[in-house]
Amino acid sequence: MRSLRVNLAQFCILAITGVLIAAFGVQFGAGELPCPLCMLQRMGMILAAFGPAWLLMRAMRGPIDARDYAQCYGISVLAAIVGGAVSVRQTLLHIAPGDPGFGEPVMGLHLYTWGIVIFASVCIVSGIQLLMLPKNSERLHIGIRAKCVLFLFAAVITVNTVAVFALEGFHWVIPDDPTSYRLFGDAP
Repeated sequence: MRSLRVNLAQFCILAITGVLIAAFGVQFGAGELPCPLCMLQRMGMILAAFGPAWLLMRAMRGPIDARDYAQCYGISVLAAIVGGAVSVRQTLLHIAPGDPGFGEPVMGLHLYTWGIVIFASVCIVSGIQLLMLPKNSERLHIGIRAKCVLFLFAAVITVNTVAVFALEGFHWVIPDDPTSYRLFGDAP
């Protein structure tokens, strides 16, 4: 059961990291710049992955108990609720008949609609993890694979931070429909 908990935590981080990398592919590959709501959804996904990441980092320091699991997956659930609310908000903005939506659909759905699916999945997986709380504290073996997953997650956070800064520049507000990276364009 211990290895299942570690594997599920790694899977959660990798799944969200994969979604964020795909969003970077749309941003950098297709040239579709994210709107402010898209960036809030990305931040919600990062926060949702922070729960399992915190669990793995906590397990590196010593035994973990049910409280540690509850805290880390509680963070994920709260982040998924907030991120899901942003996704629903953006979906409702584009739900009118004839509205083309923001950006091109991916596998038939817009990215913000996929966000709802991702955030709902985070809530489900976190709920499953919360149902499997250990009765006693346990020591988890955190190997090189988990450390690589955490490193990849940290790299994606760094790229996202740089991308948001490049998009916003030194301005306080990002335009609703950005057309360029403002850091490299105009001055505030």
